[in-house]
Amino acid sequence: MAHATIEAQRGLAPRFCFARLPDHLAVVVLAIIAAAALATFRDYGLGWDDYTHAQYGDLLLALYRSGFTDRRAFNFVNLYMYGGGFDMLAAVTAKFLPFDLFETRRLVGAAVGLVGLFATWRIGRRIAGPLGGLVALVLLAVCPDYYGHMFINPKDGPFAAAMAVALLGLTRALEEYPRPTPATVALFGIGLGITVGSRVIGGMAALYAAPAVALIVVEEARRCGLWTATRRCGRFICLLLPGLLIAYLVMGLVWPWAVIAPLNPLRSLEYFSVFFEKPWKEMFGGVLVPVPEMPWSYVPTLFALKMPEVFLVLTLAGTISALLTSARRDAPLPRRASLLMLAGAALIPIAITLVTRPALYNGIRHFVFVTPPLAALGGLAGAQMFDWLQRHGRMAAATGIALFAAAVALPTVEFVRLHPYQYTYFNHLAGGIAGADERYMLDYWGLSFKQAATALNAELEERHEQPPGRPWKIAVCGPHPPADVALGPDYISTWDPRGADFALMLGEFYCATLDAPILVEVAREGVVYARAYDIRGRAVTSLFTVPPVE
Repeated sequence: MAHATIEAQRGLAPRFCFARLPDHLAVVVLAIIAAAALATFRDYGLGWDDYTHAQYGDLLLALYRSGFTDRRAFNFVNLYMYGGGFDMLAAVTAKFLPFDLFETRRLVGAAVGLVGLFATWRIGRRIAGPLGGLVALVLLAVCPDYYGHMFINPKDGPFAAAMAVALLGLTRALEEYPRPTPATVALFGIGLGITVGSRVIGGMAALYAAPAVALIVVEEARRCGLWTATRRCGRFICLLLPGLLIAYLVMGLVWPWAVIAPLNPLRSLEYFSVFFEKPWKEMFGGVLVPVPEMPWSYVPTLFALKMPEVFLVLTLAGTISALLTSARRDAPLPRRASLLMLAGAALIPIAITLVTRPALYNGIRHFVFVTPPLAALGGLAGAQMFDWLQRHGRMAAATGIALFAAAVALPTVEFVRLHPYQYTYFNHLAGGIAGADERYMLDYWGLSFKQAATALNAELEERHEQPPGRPWKIAVCGPHPPADVALGPDYISTWDPRGADFALMLGEFYCATLDAPILVEVAREGVVYARAYDIRGRAVTSLFTVPPVE
């Protein structure tokens, strides 16, 4: 009441409450991202996995339509070991929207990504207030691996969004300890179910929560006695049990293979614990390295080079602040537990990777799921810095806001320049994509084939060239199904360039630069993402600089 009176005396309360300004701005940011997604989702090409995942979605729908008699989904390549919630959602949505299947998949991916952005905003708001929530939202929105993959990646993008929802549920549960509300239990259960139902490693959420709960038990035992602390922890766990039941049911819905046999999730975990494909090499630091032999520095290096500078600074500061606060006995215990849990969500997956040294490839797409907790911690640091600046006067606060806006504008401008290849972003520490081109993978997903294929068709149409009584034969260095979809029925793709009319080549290290006329070139900032060559009448014997697999 006193706060409202002060605002009224200033003449602010009747029309607008400036304390809620960050919340209003967060809604605006979400609306802008949604509008951008609606305007651009058709621009994104297909990647290596899109075609297969679309088939998996159809097979899962067939499973349900047949009353579980059509069980082809349970032995379809290795995708049955992943959840198919996103693929089913896209397949169902495509039946109602006036877009083709793959355009719909891009739109649904954007919608799922927005859910993750919303959940991250709410996490940041809970641990750092309205301003912290706004900063967390903005940081995740300008994170190239999150924003780019939410359109294009049927596994890692939805998994990251689901993890954000699960973390929101855990944050609320720890704040309400030892009596989480039914709404919190339901949110936790749904988030955990979708997370584990997307990728089995979603079970790592237990590793995030365990230290936080242990912290509460230890502190309460010191203050109130071990019996009281144990009893309260038991009540907390019992009240969360319905959430675990909800999680299991949701997991079974989106990942039916996981529940047809009790041990199937463990079989999936065992399967993915070893590298299951023929090894290939990828570029890291300018050196070709077999993916099972990537150095421990792979993930830290790529995080340092692929995240915008403002993301790096604030998330690092926020993670340190969270760990320090969790160790302070004068801080509220639920807050300490929530911050410890979020720091664990950001750090534990990376720490496990550094210790276990699994096969690593495709940049850091497998770690997109740690960007929501990192962004939330960045929101914590942003709010704390603003509070510090406010104590030094309005000019200092205004300067801080201006610096943050400028820091956010840098990757935003780069996103526009790279569109629709935001996921290939490298920051100024790497020298941008031009500096990273010869040292790291850029368009490893093969998105540029859509633009290249469209341009090739336009070029041939302008030249009034028609297929010579048969479909054009085009040799493709890169993912063939996306090329086939983008090129259309007038083309037959092949790996063998001998006798081919054209060659469609990614700009990655394993695709050769051909001595032939260039019909089409897709480039950003001087870096070639894809080319189409006219190789009619030319003796081209191979598309590769190195064998694709060994």
